[in-house]
Parts: sequence; C-alpha cells; structure tokens
Amino acid sequence: MAVVSGALSTTLTELPDSRVRLEVEVPAGEVEGGLERKARQLGRELKLAGFRRGKVPAPLVIQRIGRETVLEEAVREQLSGWYAQAIGSAGIVPVGDPDVDLGELPGPGQPLRFSIEIGVLPKAQLGEYKGLEVGRREPGVADDAVAGELEAMRERLARLETAERPAAQGDFVVADYVGRLDGEDDPFDGGEGRDQLIELGSGNLIPGFEEGLLGASAGEQRDVAVTFPGDYGAAHLAGKPATFAITVKEVKEKQLPELDDDLAVDSGFDDLDQLRTDIRERLLEADEAQVRAEFRQAALDAAVASAEVVVTPELVQARAKEMWERMLHSLAHRGISREAYLQITGREEGAALEELAPEADLALRREAVITAIVDAEKIEPSEEDVLEALAPTAEREGIEPETLLADLSTAGRLDDVRDDLAARAAIDLVAENATPIEPEKAQAREKLWTPEKEPVATAAQEAGAAGGGKLWTPSDGGG
Repeated sequence: MAVVSGALSTTLTELPDSRVRLEVEVPAGEVEGGLERKARQLGRELKLAGFRRGKVPAPLVIQRIGRETVLEEAVREQLSGWYAQAIGSAGIVPVGDPDVDLGELPGPGQPLRFSIEIGVLPKAQLGEYKGLEVGRREPGVADDAVAGELEAMRERLARLETAERPAAQGDFVVADYVGRLDGEDDPFDGGEGRDQLIELGSGNLIPGFEEGLLGASAGEQRDVAVTFPGDYGAAHLAGKPATFAITVKEVKEKQLPELDDDLAVDSGFDDLDQLRTDIRERLLEADEAQVRAEFRQAALDAAVASAEVVVTPELVQARAKEMWERMLHSLAHRGISREAYLQITGREEGAALEELAPEADLALRREAVITAIVDAEKIEPSEEDVLEALAPTAEREGIEPETLLADLSTAGRLDDVRDDLAARAAIDLVAENATPIEPEKAQAREKLWTPEKEPVATAAQEAGAAGGGKLWTPSDGGG
C-alpha cells in the first residue's frame, strides 16, 4: 500500500506476527533544503578567511566540511520527524522500538530512501460486543467507611498540648540534637537540628532514633546510638554507626476533638447527624462513579474475551517496555531516578518487565478490540465533540477551545485527541448495550480469557504512575 503525505511517499508492507515494513522516500528538494539549512547552521561557527564569523555561505561550508558529512548530520536531525510523519501517514499504531535502515545517503538531486520495520497493534476479529451480560455491583457505603472519615477529620483537627509526663508512643517531642559518626568528633553534615518536632512511633526516622526517646521528659538529655541503613540516601552515612546527643525540650500529646455536635458545627454543619449524612452522600457519589468505571471496564473485557486477537510474545515484551519507560519518565518528574526506584523496591528491571507482561498483554487486546469496534461502527468524533472535550483544558489555560484545537492541529496532536474520543465512544457503546447482572452470577458463569486470574501488583501500580504522561485506560472518564 502506497501513501503520499506532504513531502513523503510511504509504501507499507504487512509482515507476519503483527509487524510491518515502511519504505519511505523523501523528495530530493526536501533533502537539499535540509542540507542547506544544516550548512548554514554549521557556517555560524566556521572561521574562513575573507568571511566574517557566521557569514560563510552554505556552498562553501559544504565544500569545506564535505557534502556527505553535512548531509549525514542533516538527515539524522530530521529522521525522527520523517519517521513520525511516515507512521502517521500509514495509519498504524506502532508497538515497540523501530528498526530503521537508513541505507546509503543520496547524491545531489536524488531522493532519500529508508525503511522502517516495527511491530503494530494486532488486528481483532470481533465476537459479540453488544448485548453482553456483565456483572455490576450495587454502590453502597459501609458504616465503618463513614466512621473512618470522621476519624480522619478528627486527626486533621487535632491539637498538640504540652504533657507534663515522660514521652510515650504516639507523643511528639520538641528536641535539639547533634549527630556524630562513631569515632569522629565533629557532627556529620546535616546531623544537627534545633526545635525539631518528632513523632514517636511514626517510623519516619532512622531505626532506633524514635525508640531512644521513649520515656524521656522535658529537660532531659540522652545519647541515642543508631546505625544508618545500608541503602540510606546519603552515601557517606549508609551503613555507619552514629550517636545523637539529644536534648528534649518539650513533650506534647495529640488531643483529638470529641466526636460530637461541636465537631460538626466547627465543620459547617448543624449537628453530628448532618455531618454523617453529608459524608455518606459524598462517599456514595464516589462509589457510584467507581461502579460505572468498573462496569465499563468489565463490559470491554467481556468484548475482549469474545474476540480473537493474536498477540505475540515479542509484542507483549515491547508494550511492557513502553509501559515501564513511561512509568520511569513519570517518576523522573518527581525526582526519582531509575536506579533509586529499583533500589527502593528491591527489584531488577527484568523482573519488573515480567510483572508488567500480563498487563501489557491485556492492554494490547483491549486496544485491538476498541480499534475494531471503532472501525465496525464507523465512529468518528465531530468537531463539536472535539471542542466539547477540549473545553475544560482550554478553560484552565485561559484560552478559547477553538484556539486550543488550532494549536493541537498545528502540533500534529489533533488526531490523538480524535482517536481518544473515538475509543471512549466505542467503550460507551459496549457498556450502554450491556445488561447488568449480579456479580455472583457473572462470576459463576465467567469462563472468560484473562492473562492471569489473580491481579498482579505491578511496578507501575506501586509507584502510583499516572501521570504527566499518564496512560489513559478505559476506566477513565464517565460512563
């Protein structure tokens, strides 16, 4: 299949095991334009007799440096853009890293030709996706959930009062301390603190530090011996013994407000019953949204179970790696490096990828079925649908939805928005046409395919990845 998009000409050949090869041709004019732009850029740094710095003409730069050298740099700089354009024009969903064969650089007046081989989203042969019977639980709120919210509220409103007694578990102490590594006279870097508020039993400090203050009274001085953990963040302290000279200045105990009408009045309610009612209503509203999300997910998975999708181990491995890299990218924005995360979780990267494999497999099957439903139902979001979806983001950014739509179109991201809306519409269609049944009945008859019957706690879940860069899932959004 040949496709011409903008300056590129792309020919797609389907290969076995959900892979494709793209033969891409970049016209000679664009190649020469890129060569000249790169030569001008290099010319800004080139010193040549008779020319002012930055004013060396492009032809002389090419002559001086060599056409092939300049062209190679120009091509490599533009290759990612050509790749994205070729993938977009071919209308494929790539999975994993591409194998790019650049071939030989073209001579003057010749087009550039290169090939891309890459895995793609597998095709689904749809089974039934309308009229499915899907388990749906009734939303509800347990009394202990309401009680838990009330206790959390009391904790937030708690006050610290001075206690004229020795410190006990759960108390707070105000203390000064100086820490020294064993055998050293001077405090280590970061080992001194004044008027520090320390919660006993929180587990936030070095093992042994909080325990060493149990039973201490205001005005008391103590030496507390500890050993820094082997994986402590400061490498110069990790695994080393130290002693803290601590002066306890004050002992404080947490005073929770009484669970009575006064608590409710302080929170803006007439009495405790009204506060309980408000909490229950809010929890119920949240659970109703959760039930809708669960039903959408279950309906989609029922459609996936009835479809035929061939997913190769190579595709699963590639998708797992994509998910892993997205999670690491999200963690990096929070200041957590790949190495730090692996150390914190005690994992090796290979094991983490293996744990992600079932999730990656299911994600590929879901996406394949969604894509097939979009095609079967000819779902195509209108411009009004797009503008409506963009309205909340546009409002946050203080611009008109039409402006945001134009910006996305210019950036080449509008198709992503349309694809996302089409996918949501496909899941809505499946969920709206599904018949809710009791969860027990659904479980009794369930003989559906799943990658694993028991859910696996993945690295992404443990890290809370969601993310700038959050991966959309079918349970997002209303239903």
